[in-house]
Amino acid sequence: MKLHTITTGDGPKKVALVHGIGASAELWGSLAGRIAESGEYTAIAVDLRGHGESPRAESYRLEEFVDDLIETLPHDLHSAVGHSLGGALLVRAVPRLRPGRAIYLDPGFKLGLPSEGVGARVFWALSGVTLPLVMLAGAATGTNDTKRYSAETRALNARAKKRFDGKMTVGIFDQVAHGPYTPAVPVVPSTIVLSAEGKAVVPAPMPAELEALGWQVRQLPEVGHPFWLHDVDASYGAIRDLI
Repeated sequence: MKLHTITTGDGPKKVALVHGIGASAELWGSLAGRIAESGEYTAIAVDLRGHGESPRAESYRLEEFVDDLIETLPHDLHSAVGHSLGGALLVRAVPRLRPGRAIYLDPGFKLGLPSEGVGARVFWALSGVTLPLVMLAGAATGTNDTKRYSAETRALNARAKKRFDGKMTVGIFDQVAHGPYTPAVPVVPSTIVLSAEGKAVVPAPMPAELEALGWQVRQLPEVGHPFWLHDVDASYGAIRDLI
């Protein structure tokens, strides 16, 4: 599927931005603006299938999302940034996409959800499984409080949720929980940045395992899972030298 994209800037170095579940290309706006402001970069944000202005689909398999990225994005990327589900997709796309560098913001590498036994069968039978309940285990700390969103971000977030094809939600979590990313030597230079809630998607000992394999791991505890939607200055500062 050819995806809808939003391009910011017109610099010679291309940076791809891949959002998480329930989000949209529009929500990258403030961070895309920071990336492009020097004039060196063109930021290309995609709407994943079933999100934003991209078409809905009959199927939402992870490999189909990945194929969409390969079909849509240029293959001469200076770098690529994946957030949450976008990180889980990017790590699967990198062997074919081959950006100069891959940057992962709280990537959905492994969810702390039951995947075996009676408990797992009951859990996955529940229809009310939602992103805040299963991914953002640290929400009680207040770091995921949407009160930290600007008025513009709240409006964009509401529009993204309205356009989102919610029928994919449980299936996506199921796929990631039952098929987590297996740590391996990175195909391209790769950095993970973890928020205060990062352990919900990259639990210990995975960060240490990745570092031992040559990944760079950074921490950004002053923000929650939404990263730049909480603090664009801190989020951009954490990756500026990598872009």
